[in-house]
Amino acid sequence: MTKFSISFIAAAVFSTSVFAAEVPAVFDAKNCKAEYPKASLLNEEQGAVSMSFLVSATGDVLDSKVDKSSGFKNLDKAAVKAISACKFKPGTKDGAVAQTWTKVDYVWKL
Repeated sequence: MTKFSISFIAAAVFSTSVFAAEVPAVFDAKNCKAEYPKASLLNEEQGAVSMSFLVSATGDVLDSKVDKSSGFKNLDKAAVKAISACKFKPGTKDGAVAQTWTKVDYVWKL
């Protein structure tokens, strides 16, 4: 049996200006894990995928995109699918709960 590990790196982006302050959504990486794709395990694929998620004011993912591929389509798709299913703590704009984009890095390592 192959041992593998999966790491999360949640990247928070803060944008501020004189009139607005935005805090992106966050999620609990311990409770939100992707299943390593079987074909990727067999092919010993590894890598990090950087993604962005549009999170609603209720914490649901509305949209997602891959900013930087791991180099393997199966790993990218599995990471996007798993994180999209997670419940996020909504972000804020000017102190009020709001729809925000947040960045997540997901590392696949055998």
